[in-house]
Amino acid sequence: MVNTLLKFLIVSNIAILTFATTKTIVVAGGCFWCMEAPFDKLPGVLKTTSGYAGGKLKSPTYHDVSSGSSGHLEVVEIAYDDSKISLKKILETFWRNVNPTDAGGQFVDRGPQYATGFFFLNEEEKKIFLESKKEHQKYFKKPIVTEAYHLEKFYPAEDYHQDYYKTNPIRYKFYRYNSGRDQYLQSVWKK
Repeated sequence: MVNTLLKFLIVSNIAILTFATTKTIVVAGGCFWCMEAPFDKLPGVLKTTSGYAGGKLKSPTYHDVSSGSSGHLEVVEIAYDDSKISLKKILETFWRNVNPTDAGGQFVDRGPQYATGFFFLNEEEKKIFLESKKEHQKYFKKPIVTEAYHLEKFYPAEDYHQDYYKTNPIRYKFYRYNSGRDQYLQSVWKK
């Protein structure tokens, strides 16, 4: 999704009209609570939204997705200003926050609903993803199993899931630490 925003820049009392393009992409990296924070910290990322994508069920709920019966993955939609950050840079952050060699889920979250994935809107995004995947394979001993999917529909998750790391910081930190995610990431990216 692409939105063009008009920005006014005042320089020496002269208004200059500039254009900024807001794009969105959707990534799956297991528990969506753990995937919002790394992207929110990136300059140029405007907003992250936890949600669901990839299944056929219309308007899935957390119960539908977490049961594994809906065919959806837990995902994060990332809105970003492409004049400030590239898709390639966002994907570098993605690879550094998942185990892309695990087809069975992520860390303590098991099942296809917690698999990694990249949802593209066009062939250019798919190409950038596949190049990034190939480039990052050198960091992993096992093959990367993360797949690219055409995004049909993104469904935002329930309100209580949004910004969970901010609204429930103690529970979030406890969950994240006990999930094994941070220990794994440290072992891979310590260099």
